[in-house]
Amino acid sequence: MTVPPRDRLTIGELAARSGIAHSALRYYEELGLIHAERTAGGRRHYARQTLRRLAFIKAAQTVGLSLEEARDAMADLPADRSPTLAEWRPVATAWQARIDEQIADLQRLRNHLTGCVGCGCLSLGRCALYNPHDIQGEQGPGARRLLPKRERVS
Repeated sequence: MTVPPRDRLTIGELAARSGIAHSALRYYEELGLIHAERTAGGRRHYARQTLRRLAFIKAAQTVGLSLEEARDAMADLPADRSPTLAEWRPVATAWQARIDEQIADLQRLRNHLTGCVGCGCLSLGRCALYNPHDIQGEQGPGARRLLPKRERVS
């Protein structure tokens, strides 16, 4: 896709407009989150639409999504224009489920931390209330009950 010159931004312009460092923009390009056209001299030029993609990435990170999750979500969205409501709806639905999962993880963490501090042992590996007989230790290292559900072994 060739972008008309008036609709292109240099990496410096994109960094200034988005508030994202040049190095991060190059990293996002390396990960396939954004795309730059190269001039004959090898300089990067980005479509103005890239600003929207960067806003999407920032929003994804704000709700706790990884860059890989943001990339996967953007894979189904058009790269050259704003998504329609029908194109955006599946992404929004998936984000809502992910945000609900995060809220549950944070509530669980809050509840466990309060209880742990209350008993004074500060060890979920040895705590008789939360982990009798070190059952959690059989599932792997670390504070298993404080990990998000998606990272715990069943």
